[in-house]
Amino acid sequence: MMTLTLESLRHDKRAAILATVLMGIVLAAFPFMIGSTLGNSWLRIIDFAMLYIMLALGLNIVVGFAGLLDMGYIAFYAVGAYLYALLASPHFGLHLPIWLIIPAGAALAGLFGALLGAPTLRLRGDYLAIVTLGFGEIVRIFMNNLNSPINITNGPQGISGIDPIHLSGVTLAKPLSVLGFTVPSLHAYYYLFLALALLIVFVTIRLENSRIGRAWVAIREDEVAAKACGINTRNIKLLAFIMGASFGGVAGGLFAGFQGFVSPESFNLMESVMVLCMVVLGGMGNIPGVILGGVLLTILPEIFRHGAGPVQMAVFGKILLDPEALRMLLFGLALIVVMLYRPAGIWPSTTRRREFRGESTDVLKEGE
Repeated sequence: MMTLTLESLRHDKRAAILATVLMGIVLAAFPFMIGSTLGNSWLRIIDFAMLYIMLALGLNIVVGFAGLLDMGYIAFYAVGAYLYALLASPHFGLHLPIWLIIPAGAALAGLFGALLGAPTLRLRGDYLAIVTLGFGEIVRIFMNNLNSPINITNGPQGISGIDPIHLSGVTLAKPLSVLGFTVPSLHAYYYLFLALALLIVFVTIRLENSRIGRAWVAIREDEVAAKACGINTRNIKLLAFIMGASFGGVAGGLFAGFQGFVSPESFNLMESVMVLCMVVLGGMGNIPGVILGGVLLTILPEIFRHGAGPVQMAVFGKILLDPEALRMLLFGLALIVVMLYRPAGIWPSTTRRREFRGESTDVLKEGE
């Protein structure tokens, strides 16, 4: 009987195909299992988890691959969301199709990534983090104040009435009929987000294994040595900002179409910190770890939110602490525990695991 292990998946093509088929079946049936057992509220949370996975994968390029600490990544999410809101809502009377807006959002976010990266290429570590944090806050404040003298973003009121996502004239805001089966709206959004998340995973894997990906890793390990080896560190770092930002722009556009409303409050500093935690706790530079971090840090706060009240009632007979405050306390405690016992992340890459263990990472030990 075939046993599916990581080793067999690497060397046995049949095992890899079987694992892929099983994973595809699980992912396809997942929204129906969640919807029938936990309800639509949890299915909506899963949809948001897909968006956060896209964001985490984009930030992983900047932080995990290139080693550039970006604390304002949520700004690119905001750029993509507001572009979709402006081009597909009654605000300007424009209702452009998604196939035009999403690539435009990726391109505009990439441009903003270049604008952020170009003047900060000489900065490293904490200094880079402070500058990028300021960039994220500047974008949010601009969105909050661009309602006069010309009303562009509608200020703190945000933009509502945004068109839902349409594909080939079919709206995902209503249940779909596919081969005699009715697919609810949240299920349809799940499949769309899943498809785009898998596409981003594929692009990220190709980048990681490319010459550019190896150059990013070289810069992360030792920028001076990478430059001495002939790597154009300026252009490679700038490319990391652009690629990571473009993924954020795609996720932002999908968020606006899914939510139907955007406001500056959706893109605060806490969101940037949350996405950075997904990358760090999942395992910087390791794509499966980043995906795991995105899923866990989307679901765990909601578990704490829904479970804090009933647990207090069962133990004490009354609610002693506000569930919202207790949720953040338990969430922070979980982060501390993970960082104490898994400092390299929950699912780190092989290189980072050896670094934290103090082992050699030379070529001879790669085969051990």
